[in-house]
Amino acid sequence: MKSVASVYPRSSGVYRITATPKEPINTGTTTDQGLKIVGNLIAQTSLTNSDLSVFPMNPNPSNPPLVLITHTLPDDWIASLQGKVRAVTGPLDATGLAPELEVHLAEAEGLFCLLTIPVRAELLQRMPRLRAVSNMAAGVDNIDVAACTERGIPVGNTPDVLTDATADLTMAILLSAARRLPESAQDARAGQWRTWSPTGWLGADLRGATLGIVGMGKIGRAVAERAHGFGLRIAYTDTSPRPDVEAALGAKFLSFAELIRQCDFVSLHCPLTPATRGLINESALRKMKPTAILVNAARGPIVDTAALARALAEGWIAAAALDVTDPEPLPPDHPLYLLPNCLIVPHIGSATHGTRRRMAEMACENLLAGLEGRRLPYCVNPEVYK
Repeated sequence: MKSVASVYPRSSGVYRITATPKEPINTGTTTDQGLKIVGNLIAQTSLTNSDLSVFPMNPNPSNPPLVLITHTLPDDWIASLQGKVRAVTGPLDATGLAPELEVHLAEAEGLFCLLTIPVRAELLQRMPRLRAVSNMAAGVDNIDVAACTERGIPVGNTPDVLTDATADLTMAILLSAARRLPESAQDARAGQWRTWSPTGWLGADLRGATLGIVGMGKIGRAVAERAHGFGLRIAYTDTSPRPDVEAALGAKFLSFAELIRQCDFVSLHCPLTPATRGLINESALRKMKPTAILVNAARGPIVDTAALARALAEGWIAAAALDVTDPEPLPPDHPLYLLPNCLIVPHIGSATHGTRRRMAEMACENLLAGLEGRRLPYCVNPEVYK
C-alpha cells in the first residue's frame, strides 16, 4: 500500500516522498515511517533534523483534517465531506477570505475555494499544513499554481462539467444583444410600447452572419455547434487550427487580426493568461465592424473595460454582452450600466442547478483525494506527483 508524506523545510521549498510502508501510514507506525522518511531525506540533502517538519498525508480517522471552505454551499452539494473532515465555512457572499477562516490558516490541511478567492504565495506561506487546493471552477487564474507546485500541493479544478451550461448562456446573451431584448423589455415596462412599429427595436440577423470565436476549446466548440444550428457561419482563432471542428462545422481558421475585422459577432472563450489579458483593447475594438457585437463569457480582464465603455458610447461597435467583467463585480455606478447597448449579467455561465451541484461534488472529490494521499481526479498540476 503506497502512502505519501509531505516534508516541508522550514526555510523554503517542499519535498514530496512516496513510500511503501508495511502498515498504512495512518496507523501506529506513522511516527516510525515519518522518521524513516526524514532520515532518507536528510541522507540525500544538506538539511538537518531542525530544518524539517513532517505531516502524514493520510488523515487519522479519529481526528479528521481541518479544511477551509471559503463560501457557504448547500449541504447536499458537499455531502461527501461529512464525517471525513472538520470544516470551517465562510459566508455565502464572501468577496475575500473571511476572518473566521483566517484564524485557522496555520492548522488547515485542505482549501476548498471559489474563483473569487486569490490563492497566492503569501497565503500558502501562512498554511504550512496545506495538502490540497480544490477550486470550484474550471479556470484557476485565481491560484498561483506554480507556487503550489513548488510546495508539492496539488491543485484541483472542475473541468468539462460546465461546458454546456456556459455555451447555452453564451448563446442566450448573444441573442439578447442581437435582438436588443433588454432595451425593448425596459421600454415596454416604461410605457414606450404604444403601437407596433416597423422600425422599432431593430436588431441583427443571425442566419448568414459570421460568428468569430476566440479560443476553440471545449466551450468554444460547444458555442460553435449551437451557433451553427442558427445558421451562423463559424470562424475561429486559436493557437493552432482545429481540423476536426472545420470538418464538422465548416469553420474557418483566421488570425486574430482577421477575425476581429471580418466577423459580425466576436465571442471570447480563451483562458486568461498574460498573452490574453487586455486582448480586446482600444486598438482591437476600433478594428471591429461598427455593427459588430462583442460577447465575453470567459474572463473579464481579457477586455479593457474603459476602452469597451468608450467603444459602445461612441459607436465603434454596436453592442456588447458580458457574463464577466473587470473588475468583478462592477460597481453599481459604473458607466457600462448606463449604456443601453451593453448587457451585463453577474457571471452566471455555469449557473444551473445541475452544473453547480456537480462542480461542488467534483471539488469535494479533489479535496478528499488530496487529503487521503491519492492523486486528484481533476488535477491541473500533475507534475507534483513525479
